[in-house]
Amino acid sequence: MTVVGGSLAERAQELSSRREPFVRATVVRAQHPTSAHAGDSAIVRENGEIDGFVGGNCVEASVREYSLRALASGEPVLLRVVPGEPSRVQEEGAIEVANPCLSGGRIEIFLEPQLPAARLVIVGATPVAQALAVLGAGLGLEVELTDGASAMPRADDAALIVASHGRDEEPALEAALRAGVPYVGLVASGTRGAAVVASLDVDEEQRARVYTPAGLRLGARTPAEIALSILAQLVEERASGRLAASTPAPPPQTAIDPVCGMTVAAVPASLHVEHGGSTVYFCSAGCRTAFLADPERYAAAG
Repeated sequence: MTVVGGSLAERAQELSSRREPFVRATVVRAQHPTSAHAGDSAIVRENGEIDGFVGGNCVEASVREYSLRALASGEPVLLRVVPGEPSRVQEEGAIEVANPCLSGGRIEIFLEPQLPAARLVIVGATPVAQALAVLGAGLGLEVELTDGASAMPRADDAALIVASHGRDEEPALEAALRAGVPYVGLVASGTRGAAVVASLDVDEEQRARVYTPAGLRLGARTPAEIALSILAQLVEERASGRLAASTPAPPPQTAIDPVCGMTVAAVPASLHVEHGGSTVYFCSAGCRTAFLADPERYAAAG
């Protein structure tokens, strides 16, 4: 599939700017008579649409399925597609898929998920807030500085930290707790922090999720040291598994091509037809054509 209105690099930048996950697929090895060549590349979006070219329909079906699996796991994988009866052999970091529709040749494609950086929402314009923004960016987080009234936290944020010294603290904290943000921190003294948390219009279980005074007890004094202690606590809590992480993307639903027996992703981007009140998915146009010529034969076989 060709890219309309720009190069793959431009499309990747566009998706990244919209915080849309995608997979970068690159052919690293191809043996004739495959139609793709080493260096060919494509982008696979989270809906299964493919921009670019890494092989014909048969190969594309496996690229789609395992790209969606890579998005769900967050781990890259080397995909090998070879001719043969339907099978798959899994090993660490790689999967080999045999496809009976291939006329010959082998192809290896590296699938690398590109996931948006976790977002850190910082409420306030204080020196501590500014230090959090600088250090957070250094940790690879996408930093958003805002005020309490404008904060719009999401469940997939890494954290929301209020460092506004009393300004619009409650609305931001309540919004983060209701959204399910894993780490919600308040920069305040122990006494004031407890009073702010007690005033929140949420239940006790949600109030208990607020880290205040935010940060590890490192004896921090300067804004930079306080910011360091807070981000260190965020890292520690994430690594320990104590934070309630957002629900990961589920692996793709799959279906069996009734003509060749290949497993394909059951998404609209895959080749498919409606038959007998059900959607039937295919690995290639050839299989779809064969099915349409005699659907009852393949329906009976299934």
